[in-house]
Amino acid sequence: MANVIEVPREKFEELVAEALDTIPPELTRMMDNVVVVVVDDPPEPNLLGLYTGVPLTERGDWYSAVLPDRIEIYRNPISQICETAADVVEEVQITVVHEIAHHFGIDDDRLHELGW
Repeated sequence: MANVIEVPREKFEELVAEALDTIPPELTRMMDNVVVVVVDDPPEPNLLGLYTGVPLTERGDWYSAVLPDRIEIYRNPISQICETAADVVEEVQITVVHEIAHHFGIDDDRLHELGW
């Protein structure tokens, strides 16, 4: 890897917001009790994003007064694997879609089958 792209936090947050804006409205309307945040560094190496919570497919009558699910998008690891600004935009988009899929109950194996 020749160059590492440094993306200021504010710009990175804009990229995450833009990626969220590409999610079809019929899906965003279904998203419930979830927050998306930018975090500089992951809790363990090699993570670009992390979904923590109860997927929509696992929620039942018991689901109330629960803290929001959390989607974290990790700025530094994404920047470190990218060589161009366009790479960062693409990787943010992929990571956001991947983590939102987990909110909808889609696991990694299925995501890989779908090409994500």
